[in-house]
Amino acid sequence: MGNDLFDNLMKTYDRQLDYSGINGERIAKRLYELSEIGFTSDGGVRRPGFSNEEKSAKQLVKSWMDEAGLKVTEDGAGNVIGRLDGVNNDLPAVASGSHVDSVPNGGHFDGPVGVLAALEVASAWKEMNFIPKKPYEMIIFTDEEGSRFNSGLTGSTAMTGNEDYAKQTQMVDYNGDSFESVLQAYGSSLQGFKEAKRDMKELEIFIEVHIEQGKKLENDDLPVGIVSGIAGPAWLEVTFTGEAGHAGNTPMNGRRDPLIAAAEFIQKVEGFPEKVSDTAVATIGKVNVSPNGINVIPQLVTLNVDIRDIYKDTRDELLQLIIQEAEHIAGNREISINVKENTKIQPVPIKKELQNKLANSISKYGLEPAYIPSGAGHDAMNLGMHIPVAMLFVRSKDGISHNPKEWSTLNDIVTTIHVLKDCVEGVMEE
Repeated sequence: MGNDLFDNLMKTYDRQLDYSGINGERIAKRLYELSEIGFTSDGGVRRPGFSNEEKSAKQLVKSWMDEAGLKVTEDGAGNVIGRLDGVNNDLPAVASGSHVDSVPNGGHFDGPVGVLAALEVASAWKEMNFIPKKPYEMIIFTDEEGSRFNSGLTGSTAMTGNEDYAKQTQMVDYNGDSFESVLQAYGSSLQGFKEAKRDMKELEIFIEVHIEQGKKLENDDLPVGIVSGIAGPAWLEVTFTGEAGHAGNTPMNGRRDPLIAAAEFIQKVEGFPEKVSDTAVATIGKVNVSPNGINVIPQLVTLNVDIRDIYKDTRDELLQLIIQEAEHIAGNREISINVKENTKIQPVPIKKELQNKLANSISKYGLEPAYIPSGAGHDAMNLGMHIPVAMLFVRSKDGISHNPKEWSTLNDIVTTIHVLKDCVEGVMEE
């Protein structure tokens, strides 16, 4: 399958959106050139974190950053930082960015749209001979998706110091290579990775652009939306242990079947999120049955529950409701249960003040502000534990993401970049 991304982007583009230094064709060309790196046979992209493909994509963007007048550096975690001096360089920088790595066969918009949006602000300023009052930074975070080590947001956790270094150094990738050896092959080291931590006081605010990965904007017929908060996931591993037996010789009465308990649990979990919040969600996406024989009553069943909300209190309330239900079901069925909390990440609500800034910028373009919670994690989530952050979503066709069919129109992308630029310039003036 050929790569006709550029032609498809330009086919419906409204060139009247080219003003204030922003150029849609430039953005389309850059999206196309990035899509060529790791292009897959079915039209997707494969750029794992710390891979040659991710590195090549960063090198390409670095060349564009140079063209835009940014001073480019790369830290020991692989994060690329482009800095543009302002009138007063003693002030903290206003920053924007995203990532260029992908899931194994992903689309061409998740990550690169945010990177190119941040870059286009600087490119537009250069064309307009505009010098911001405060310094500006665009950042490409490394290994956001986490497909290399099954643990994402690697670059932003290193930059913010949120990393558990002991845990990180024990990780092994899909090739069986250690984290240290992968870093060395990339051109860094464990020491360089640790030194990627920076003083977050150097940044005033971080504003990330990302595709929505959902259907709200499409349903509302809006090109751009405001993220109201970034959900923090809590992952539970729930194991029901019963008594294995022969499927034919064990009477139904008195069986201690953990799979029946698990089935009841799965059904109950679906109804809990609405009890605590209209932004909470819970998903059971992984189930392991042992011994998993067609004629054997299972001995044990392990389920993984993903629980999320943009508010910590309601997320934790939902977590407890689900644990209590699992224990209740196990007790009623006289089987044992073990619940293990594998992950618990702090949600990041976006401050109303910052949502209002984005709303003011959106309104300038005659658009209605729409507010959307982000169920997915983003690099802004890590930065939001230390500095103010905000996010803009770009409309996604059919809500598809992490898939070669992922698509956002160039009109929507450019409209969102205008909003980003306006908001950044507003913050510069404060």
